[in-house]
Amino acid sequence: MMSSGGYTTVDDDHNKNSVVSGSVPAVSDPDHVTLKFTESKLHTFPPSSESQGKIAAVFRPPSDADDSFSKPARGISDEPRSTGWMHAFTVGAYKPYFDVDTSDVLQRIRDSLFPFRGTFTENTADNPDLYGPFWICTTLIFVVAAIGTFVTYVAHELQKKEWNYDINLVTWSAGLFYGYVTLVPLGLYAILKYFSAPSGLVQLWCLYGYSLFVFIPASCLSIVPVEIFRWVIAGVAGFMSATFVALNLRTHIKSAGERWFLIVAGIFLLQLGLAVVLKLYFFTITVGTN
Repeated sequence: MMSSGGYTTVDDDHNKNSVVSGSVPAVSDPDHVTLKFTESKLHTFPPSSESQGKIAAVFRPPSDADDSFSKPARGISDEPRSTGWMHAFTVGAYKPYFDVDTSDVLQRIRDSLFPFRGTFTENTADNPDLYGPFWICTTLIFVVAAIGTFVTYVAHELQKKEWNYDINLVTWSAGLFYGYVTLVPLGLYAILKYFSAPSGLVQLWCLYGYSLFVFIPASCLSIVPVEIFRWVIAGVAGFMSATFVALNLRTHIKSAGERWFLIVAGIFLLQLGLAVVLKLYFFTITVGTN
């Protein structure tokens, strides 16, 4: 044993021939049995019981455990999805067309107020929506019915005549606008398909729905009790709406052949006709002689 630098070392010879105090020498036991475990893959869960050395029990949660994760996620159904033409009668078929941001709807409304640009169909080709058209039509129905009722009420009051509320204004307004924005695009879709210039039906619904927005401020301006002013407002609104639809469809309809001009002209005149019907039925005052 040598001592240097405050440390004590044990000589190798002494270490081989003697046992250091405080240690237990390794004793060979003939009865000692060595156990060998097969390799266990702890990263596999739950473990299987194919070999020894693995946990044989299968993991089961307690009976009162929360089963939230075992239930289908919200919006996911185990029911088979409809395929083919039956899919058109399901809510899921139209859900993507209502997935639109408020900023997108406002931008499309602004585009409808600038009809001479003619870029609406190009900007909405990848993501046409039905959310904006639905609420524009719904708002227009109640705005037209409410303002039309108010206009007739004021006219009767100014002439000291008896006035009765006409509930049919709401019914006719709903039938006019919902029917127009649904059936006219359907008819145009069939015509374009016949002339080998098919267009997306949802794209047409989107275009016609936003084209009606201009009639909302026009209806509000019709409160002014001047008949000529009301005709001017109806004419300007109808011209803007008709130009918006015609210019956005012109480029596409040109592929229909030589008759494309007749189709565009028909679209333009039909939209003007809507404005005339709106003015005559809802904002033409007829006061009785009672």
